[in-house]
Amino acid sequence: MKELWNLTASEITAQIRAGDLTARAVTEAVLGRIDTANGAANAIVDRCDDAALAAADAVDAARAAGQALGPLAGVPVTIKVNVDQTGHATTNGLRIQKDLIAARDNPVVANMRKAGAVIVGRTNTPAFSLRWFTRNSLHGATKNPRNHALTPGGSSGGAAAAVAAGMGPLAHGTDIAGSIRYPAYACGLHGLRPSLGRVPAFNFTGQDRHIGGQLMAVSGPIARSIADLRLGLEAMAQPDLRDAWYMPAPMRGPDAPRRAALCLAPDGMQVAPEIKAALRAAAARLEAAGWLVEEQDTPPLHEAMMHQLTLWLTDTRRSGEEAIRTEDDPDANLVHARLSAVCPAVDVNGLMDALQARSRLARDWRAFLSDWPVLLCPVSGELPFADQRDVASQADFDAVLAAQMPQIGLPFMGLPGLTVTTGTVEGPNGPTPVGVQLVANQFREDLLLDAGEAIADTVAVAS
Repeated sequence: MKELWNLTASEITAQIRAGDLTARAVTEAVLGRIDTANGAANAIVDRCDDAALAAADAVDAARAAGQALGPLAGVPVTIKVNVDQTGHATTNGLRIQKDLIAARDNPVVANMRKAGAVIVGRTNTPAFSLRWFTRNSLHGATKNPRNHALTPGGSSGGAAAAVAAGMGPLAHGTDIAGSIRYPAYACGLHGLRPSLGRVPAFNFTGQDRHIGGQLMAVSGPIARSIADLRLGLEAMAQPDLRDAWYMPAPMRGPDAPRRAALCLAPDGMQVAPEIKAALRAAAARLEAAGWLVEEQDTPPLHEAMMHQLTLWLTDTRRSGEEAIRTEDDPDANLVHARLSAVCPAVDVNGLMDALQARSRLARDWRAFLSDWPVLLCPVSGELPFADQRDVASQADFDAVLAAQMPQIGLPFMGLPGLTVTTGTVEGPNGPTPVGVQLVANQFREDLLLDAGEAIADTVAVAS
């Protein structure tokens, strides 16, 4: 019999509805798991024990009164520290924001509460949510529960580490250049980056983001099962017009042919043989489930990556460089300097050119994904990196950036992406998770989840 903290979100909410479990019992079990597991992982940096127990009691009272329960009724979840949660600091891993206390919930947090979720804690991120590694000068470093020698990913490294260690079956993450998909990959989980406009989000503690952040940053779920990603997405995507980009698109689109394009090396990028093997195995599973899978070349991805970096760095230069200097986090300083060298400043004409290119590239990608409704491709060109590799040397930074092209380029077109973990291999740093990425047209997360179910298994908690 499973420990209560080891249940999936789908199992928890089904058993609470049936009266076989109470939300309080599940919440107490997860809080106990945090007591034992978080010391090694440092995934949750702000606990919410009292509020969590009160929320669990409210779910139990609602059920006893015969009231309708939300899709996440009684499910313990975590929230990333870069989004507003009433009464808590939106630190984003920064000492300069340790006292930035939110007076209102971000819409994505409000939606999770409305769905009946029980927030047990807030999870770590690198300073400024800037890296695919998770360490900062305020909260410290997060460790990967699968293998401490590996990065837990970033920037939602705390979120993924919490799920992998059994500290809640479902986590909130954000993704502008892989910050959901990569931590899920590194921690051996499933993670969904929704389409631009699918999940409403806005931080009332700050100003509106500049155009790069507006076009590419999204919130989404990380979990151990595809079924839990469905529940998480349904909860997060409820209408909230406080996000100007929110679109009330249906959760399931029209029927589409079960055709998947397999691309082992987009734009000719270098891809590790273990990843190519995982892609071929995933393709075989799709075929066994009735999908037609053929190898295809994708539209340009490296060009999209470079334009994405242009927008990202332009945003930072416009409003973030003073904060980077003031925070003076060594990792953020180094990574920002190296990214700036890769992507020099552009004038207003360069910014306009990048936005013009976005229309062309989005049109090309949407046409491709109309012919091939699902793309199967690498999450990264390499197995999960050794922890802190990006700040080890210039050569290491360059290798990390090159491997992350699928993480960086796809958000430029506003497309959804799904990381599906497929198992473990023996890597240079010991046992190492491996997985694949699925991509679909905007607002076709349903196709990603359908294909993901054909590939994925429910993942065990890290031992």
